[in-house]
Amino acid sequence: MRFGDRREAGQELAARLMVRHRAGELRAPFVLGLPRGGVPVAAEVARALDAPLDVVVARKIGAPFNRELGVGALAGEAPPLYDARALEALGLSADRLGDEVDAERAELRRREEVYRGDRPAPALRGRTAVLVDDGLATGVTARAAVRAVRAMEPQAVVLAVPVCSREAAGILRAEVEELVTLHTPRAFHSVGQWYDDFTQVEDREVVAALRDAAAARPE
Repeated sequence: MRFGDRREAGQELAARLMVRHRAGELRAPFVLGLPRGGVPVAAEVARALDAPLDVVVARKIGAPFNRELGVGALAGEAPPLYDARALEALGLSADRLGDEVDAERAELRRREEVYRGDRPAPALRGRTAVLVDDGLATGVTARAAVRAVRAMEPQAVVLAVPVCSREAAGILRAEVEELVTLHTPRAFHSVGQWYDDFTQVEDREVVAALRDAAAARPE
């Protein structure tokens, strides 16, 4: 299974979630995209469910010698969440990652300011939080995001992604009430390999998606 782009993936994911919604399994859903790539996917889900859309900003913590090599993640104001196996394999410890954590925390706050401004965090109590990303490789960033969402006291957390590695699926199923995914391939190298168009999403696209979603559901 491949997706043309994130919008197409979001539409297919939304169709799967609508089955659950019509069955009454998603109580008062509130859709939360993981910026940046998860937001175009989440926008399609929110549109289909006629649900509000917001974001949960999470940041990968990279190894000091390769920032693309994720060893942990941050979300909200919670302490960093580390992948213990990755740290051990690379001979790293949390106390050696202070500079990386500080840099990612600063970027997290910058993005929250850009995306939300003065708007308060979403009110999730008593609702089903539907957390959406464009795919999961290791799952560590999604785990940090799930824990940040839990702190907002939703009734349930559903993690929905178009594609997910089998390793990440095994880990994340223990963290949420339900993991919804369209594809868990046996051979998984990166999220982008499952998209024809995996162009990087820019901040302005996230802001536009949030603005359009809010305009479609006036108070």
